[in-house]
Amino acid sequence: MKNKKKLILLRNLLFGILALLLAFICLDMAFPFPVRLSYSQVITSRKGEILQAFLNRGDKWRMKVTLEEVSPELVEAFLKKEDKYFYYHLGINPVAVSRAFANNLLKGKTTSGASTITMQVTRLLEPKSRTYANKLWEMFRSFQLEWHYSKDEIFEMYLNLVPYGGNIEGVKAASLLYFGTTPDKLSMAQVMTLAIIPNRPTTLALGKNNSLIEKERNQWLKRFQQAGFFADTDYESARAEPLDAYRRPAPKIIPHLASRLHRKYPLQPNLATTINSEMQQKVAQIVKNYSRSVRRFDIHNAAVMVIDNANREVLAYVGSPDFYDNQHAGQVDGIQAVRSPGSTLKPLLYATGFDMGLFTPKLTINDVPIDYDGYSPENFDKKFHGKISVETALAKSLNVPAVKALKQIDVPVFIQKLIESGFAQIEKDKYKLGYSVALGGCGVTLEELSTLYCAFSNEGAYAPVRYLQNERDSVSQRQVLSPAATYMTTEILTQLERPDLPNNYQSSSNVPKVAWKTGTSYGRRDAWSIGYNKDFTIGIWVGNFSGNGVRELTGSQIATPLLFKLFHTIDYNSKKEWFGMPEDMQFRLVCSESGRIPDHSCKHQITDYFIPLISHNQQCTHQKLYFTQPDGNYTYCNQCLPPAGYTKKLYPNYPPELIAYFETEKIPYAKVPPHNPSCKRIFPNKPPAIVSPVEGREYILPEKDTQLMLKCNASGDVAYVYWYINNQFYKKSAATEKVFFTPPKGKVKISCSDDKGRNSDIVVQVI
Repeated sequence: MKNKKKLILLRNLLFGILALLLAFICLDMAFPFPVRLSYSQVITSRKGEILQAFLNRGDKWRMKVTLEEVSPELVEAFLKKEDKYFYYHLGINPVAVSRAFANNLLKGKTTSGASTITMQVTRLLEPKSRTYANKLWEMFRSFQLEWHYSKDEIFEMYLNLVPYGGNIEGVKAASLLYFGTTPDKLSMAQVMTLAIIPNRPTTLALGKNNSLIEKERNQWLKRFQQAGFFADTDYESARAEPLDAYRRPAPKIIPHLASRLHRKYPLQPNLATTINSEMQQKVAQIVKNYSRSVRRFDIHNAAVMVIDNANREVLAYVGSPDFYDNQHAGQVDGIQAVRSPGSTLKPLLYATGFDMGLFTPKLTINDVPIDYDGYSPENFDKKFHGKISVETALAKSLNVPAVKALKQIDVPVFIQKLIESGFAQIEKDKYKLGYSVALGGCGVTLEELSTLYCAFSNEGAYAPVRYLQNERDSVSQRQVLSPAATYMTTEILTQLERPDLPNNYQSSSNVPKVAWKTGTSYGRRDAWSIGYNKDFTIGIWVGNFSGNGVRELTGSQIATPLLFKLFHTIDYNSKKEWFGMPEDMQFRLVCSESGRIPDHSCKHQITDYFIPLISHNQQCTHQKLYFTQPDGNYTYCNQCLPPAGYTKKLYPNYPPELIAYFETEKIPYAKVPPHNPSCKRIFPNKPPAIVSPVEGREYILPEKDTQLMLKCNASGDVAYVYWYINNQFYKKSAATEKVFFTPPKGKVKISCSDDKGRNSDIVVQVI
C-alpha cells in the first residue's frame, strides 16, 4: 500500500514537472526573450592594443569582452562576490530565495537580496521597478536565459552589462576608461574595485568618491583573504595600492582611419586592424612636428601612409597633422582626398613603355618644344634639354619627354593601365583625359598612389592594401607590369643624381636605400613624395585642403624631406636588402648616342637593360653617310654624283625637331652641307613639317594687323623653304627661320616646300 502511494506521488510529481516544463515552453514561445546588445565599436592594432572606440547606439560606452579577454582573478572575484553557485543552479538559487524571503518577512522590509548573476543579467536587459510581480517575471526570464544560453555566455553578458556610473557599462569599458588598461592586465586591487562598483554605481562613483571606494575595496580584500582567495602578501600588496581611478578619454590614435572603418563596418563591435601602434604614433608625431615647421610657408596640411610590402598591410595611417584643427579642416582625410598627382604617374608611364618594347633606359628621346593637338607642355624649369636618355627623362622628371612617351604608348592604352592599377577617379573620367594625364591632369588619392608604388616593390603585381587582419582582397592580385619593367624603373628611381634629392642625403648614415618619385601639381597646390624599398612603401602628400597654392610647395623641397625622415625613423639601420634582377631581362650593348643597336659607325657603346623578344631592336642611325665635295660646300646624291672628285663623310642624322631646337637656342651642331644646286632630282620623302600654325586650329585675331608665325621642322639637308598662302607664293626663308604674315579671314591654306621639292599643307580657320 505504501509503495503504491509512493508510486502515485512520484507519478504526480513527474506529471507536475512535465506540466511545468510544458507551460514554460509555451510561455517561452509566447514571450520570447531576444537578447540584442548594442556594443561600442572598438578598433585595435595588430597586437590587440585599443586604438579607437565609439559610443554604441544608445550613447553608452559598452565594449564587448569575452571570457578569454579577462583575467581569471576577475572572473573569480565576481563569482565569489555575486553568485558562487552560478555554475550549479538553473538561474535561481532556491536556498538564497528562501533565506531572503524569510528575512524580509520577519523584518517587514527588504534586508537581503537573492539575485543570481542570471537574474541580474535579466534585470539589466529589462529594467523594471522592484515589485514581487516583477520579481516573478524576472525569475521566468532567468529560466529563459538558462534555457537558451550556456553559463559562459550568460556570464559574458553580465561582464558586458554591469553598470559603472554614467554611460559606462561593462568591465572592458570601465577598465579602459577608469584605469587606462584592458581587463586582462588589471591588478588585484583594480579587479576588486570593479567587482564592488556595480552594486552601488552612484554611491561608489569612480573618480569622485575614491576614498570611500578604497575603504570598501579594502574590506572586501580582507574578506577574500580570510576566505583563502589569495595569500597574505598579495593581500597586503593589493591593500597598499593607491586607487588611481579617474575618467579618461577613450583612445583616439587613428581618428581618420577609425572614422572610415566605422562608416564601412558600423555593426561590427571589434575591428582588428593591421596598424602598428608604436609606428603609428611615431609617424603621427613626426608629421605633426613637420607640419608645424612648414607653417611659415602657409602650408597647413599633410597626409602619410606606410605599407608593409610583404603582405600589403597598412602599418600607419595619418590623414592630417591634427584631427582637431578645425581652422585648417583637420578632419578631412588627406589619404582619401582626390588631388592632382603631378609627376608621380611617370614611373608607370615609362614602365608601360618598357613592357610594350617602345623604350629601354638608355634609349634617347628629344626634349624639345612640341605641340600635340594644341597641347604644348613645358618642363618644370621652363627649359628644354635636347637629346636625353629615357632614364634621364624619368630621373629628372621632365615633362616634355613624358608627353612624347605617352603619344607613343597611346593615351587610351595608358588610361587602361591606370584603371587596372586601381585609380577610381581616372576610371570615371577616362573619356575626358588627354595628354595632360602624364603630368597630373587627372585625379588620384594618396592611397591609390601608395598602392601603385607598393606594386613596384612586388615585381609589378597589384593588389589592394589591407586595413583589417581578417580582410581578404576583394580584387585578386593581378600583374600590371612585368618584373623586368618594374626593376628597370626601380633602378632609375634609385639614382642619386637628380634634382629632388634631399640635402645631405648621401652623407647621412644608416639611411636605407630608397626608390622614390616626387610630384608637384599645377599651381603648386599639391606636393607628393612616394618611396619604397624591399620592406616598406611610404606615401606622402603635403599641401592645403583649401586648395591654396604656395610658391615653396614642391615635392622635392617640401614632401621628400619628410619622406626620408620617416624612412630614417621606421627603417633605421636596416639590412639594406635590395631587389634582385629578374630572370626575364638581360643586358646588351647599345650606341651611347641613341640607345639603339649599334651599327658599324657607332664608336662608343654602353650597357643597357632589355627584355628579350619584347624590347625594340632598332638599328642605330645617329649618323648618316654623305657624298661631299672635297671642300665640303655641297653634298651629292646618287643621281648627281660625279665619277671622281668627291669624298665620303659621316654627319649626325638629327631629326628636324632637334635641328629646329638647335637653331632656336643657337646651339652649335654639325650641319649637313646643302645639296648640289645643279641637281634636278626631286626627293619624294620627309617633307617639312609645319609646326606653326597648328593644323585645324581656330585663330581669333583681335586686331586687323595681327600676324601669325610660320615655322617648320625640316630635314638637316634642307637649306631653304618656300611658303605659300592659299596657293599664292609668300616668301622664301631659311629652313629654321621664323616668318610672320597677316592672314585673311576664313579658311586659310598654308603650304611649305623645301629646296628638294617636298611639300606639306595645312588648313587653319581665322576669325
